Amino acid sequence: MKINAEFDQRVVVHSADMEWVDSPMPGVARRPLDRIGGEVARATSIVRYAPGSNFSSHVHTGGEEFVVLEGVFQDEHGDFPEGSYIRNPPQSSHTPGSEPGCVIFVKLWQFEPDDPTHVRLNSNFMRAVPHRDIPGVAVTPLYVDQGEEVSVQEWEPGAQISIDAPSGAEVLVLSGDFQEGGDTLKQHSWLRLPLGSVLKAKAGSSGARVWLKRNHLNRVAAEAARIDAVNSK
Repeated sequence: MKINAEFDQRVVVHSADMEWVDSPMPGVARRPLDRIGGEVARATSIVRYAPGSNFSSHVHTGGEEFVVLEGVFQDEHGDFPEGSYIRNPPQSSHTPGSEPGCVIFVKLWQFEPDDPTHVRLNSNFMRAVPHRDIPGVAVTPLYVDQGEEVSVQEWEPGAQISIDAPSGAEVLVLSGDFQEGGDTLKQHSWLRLPLGSVLKAKAGSSGARVWLKRNHLNRVAAEAARIDAVNSK
């Protein structure tokens, strides 16, 4: 299965306007943003857990990264409320679910295979710092390594954004809205920019709070090859 799998193209998805698609587990539904592969896939999705739902215990062979957008996500490692940012590296395992219900933004099979780093943060309790180059922008760093940079950013009303993304970028709107490339992106809209891009955006009249990941899309071919190898077994 391929969804928005042309990574040399700019993509905008307004996920709040999409229908939910049932997953194999009762009570868990998805809105796919991009995907390469079948049930085992390099995938970016919005996932909703109904109250009391859960997945059976499983191993994330290719790693899992997610942001809690609503409610409380739960597993044997803890309770993770809205604003939590989690990285479960390759070969980690857990039994996810949610007693109160939750919605998460999740990315699968998008890690370096030897990445050992667990991350469990609540961005609501982290201090944002003013961007050194862009007026009206405050940044909460979440993760950085040689291959990628992840942050939550607060854009003041009308802020003009220009961020280099030589190896691509993704932006998810957490609240507020912004304009980019002729589109208005609202809450839970998702933007993906290809290699060699510059993110040029203008925050709306109420500003915007966004999750931003950049300089990681040069790994897509290697990630897709690992998925093919798994699915061919």
